Amino acid sequence: MTLALVLFLWTAYSIMFPPQGPPQNSHVEQINKSPDTSNEVAPEILIEETETSPALPPISQSVTVTESREITVENNFWLAVFTSDGGTLVSFELKDYKEEQSVDSSSVHLISAETLNEPALQLRGVDGFDISVDLPMQANFSGDLLTVSQGETAELIFSSVTPSGLHLEKVYRFIGDRYPFELTTRLTNLDTSIVRRGHLDFSMGTYWDPDQGGGQFEFVGPVTWLDSDLQTDDVSDLEEQMITYPSQAMWSGFTNKYFVSSVIPVNTPFNQLQLSVDQQIVHNTFVGKEMTLSPGATATQSYLLYYGPRDVDILKSVGHQLDQVIDFGFFHLLAGPLLHTLRLFHDFFGNYGVSIIVLTVIIKLLFWPLTQKSYVSMKAVQKLQPEMQKLRERFKNDRDRMNREIMELYKKHRVNPLGGCLPMLIQIPVFFALYQVLLNSIELRHAPFVFWLTDLSAKDPYYVTPLIMGATMFIQQKMTPTTMDPAQAKIFMMMPIVFTFLFLNFPSGLVIYWLINNLLTILQQYLINRPSAAS
Repeated sequence: MTLALVLFLWTAYSIMFPPQGPPQNSHVEQINKSPDTSNEVAPEILIEETETSPALPPISQSVTVTESREITVENNFWLAVFTSDGGTLVSFELKDYKEEQSVDSSSVHLISAETLNEPALQLRGVDGFDISVDLPMQANFSGDLLTVSQGETAELIFSSVTPSGLHLEKVYRFIGDRYPFELTTRLTNLDTSIVRRGHLDFSMGTYWDPDQGGGQFEFVGPVTWLDSDLQTDDVSDLEEQMITYPSQAMWSGFTNKYFVSSVIPVNTPFNQLQLSVDQQIVHNTFVGKEMTLSPGATATQSYLLYYGPRDVDILKSVGHQLDQVIDFGFFHLLAGPLLHTLRLFHDFFGNYGVSIIVLTVIIKLLFWPLTQKSYVSMKAVQKLQPEMQKLRERFKNDRDRMNREIMELYKKHRVNPLGGCLPMLIQIPVFFALYQVLLNSIELRHAPFVFWLTDLSAKDPYYVTPLIMGATMFIQQKMTPTTMDPAQAKIFMMMPIVFTFLFLNFPSGLVIYWLINNLLTILQQYLINRPSAAS
């Protein structure tokens, strides 16, 4: 029951004080406390004509732009819709993930034209660069659907020439069997005599619905990887003021419990990262460094884009430490191996519910000797309660003497008063690590178990497992030796009722873990309480 008490206190704290993510980095505090740094002058980048990129197609001196059009790109995992207005992204659909479990459910849209009132992946020219986010552009692909099959790569190029003579290309590169895709921007000064100065700002826009935000156990909002630390910011804070991060940020994005959208600058220096929100659109904007484009010179910038599940293997394959977006908190060192073990069991059994049960049994067996020692110690202390009560009555006016006599009593009977707690405390980190894994892993999303439990990430629709779990907690409590006084014992007897109500809306996978753990604890307690074992 020590674990139960710790979980209750921790859960109550989580409900009263919802997680706001890790504390913001000191860099952010410094920037936010100083005057607006967005107008500070950064060192200019001088780009001569020799800095053209041979890997990209040759530049045309003029681009004929027709009416606005949309082009759909499809690979093995997603379906994206781009528009020639700025070469931006207006829709992104994940083919392997459904909103609901029903057969006719729509796929998950990380970007939807129905909710996003402006496109994503915007490029804006500032100062001397006359590039608007909706700059009319011409595509190199004449069709409506660009399919990228297994093992194939493809490019979608949008290009345009501004009135001042700047030639812009946005080159998207796709791979048929990978989630991430690349974007390279190429800006060329076509003028033969005039030097152009300015900078480019690149923004990823994400729709934020305040009515579908995270609960007390889920963070929904912008995330940034900076100085080997995951920074999270509440959208409500962005509504009050823009938040800025220094140029050391490795990537930035937007996450919910199961999916993440992110932008990773690749060999592209920028001045700062700005996080803002406008009309429920969260902008992660990389503010470019000032550039000086000589006549005929070309500047390139590259970004790696990821829209997909928070799957640790997929995120690791992307690189750039993007897998750190999966934050299991203080117990992440234990949570990672536990998740890996759970996935191995699923590969063998083909059912995450069975895998949770097997993992719970194995963990219980590993800690069986410690639990055994804890219960035996508590039982020994319980036997000394009558003598301890006599000492308390005898020396009630002399607390120091009472404590010395009680310690002598422990020593005489070779009982360790902490023997019942220490073995249980050792198990707590493992318990909380597994708790985080079951609460936040996309592997359990829409994963069926048996009968009515068709989604281990959702609550039990009929509340059967939470009620059984509450009953097992009551039985376990009755069988567990206690050294509490009667008043404390009465309060503690309310724990099963409190936990039952608490677990009613918990993911069923987590309830199954707790239920199986209770049953195994009851079995162990029964074996300890047998007359032969007691003797």
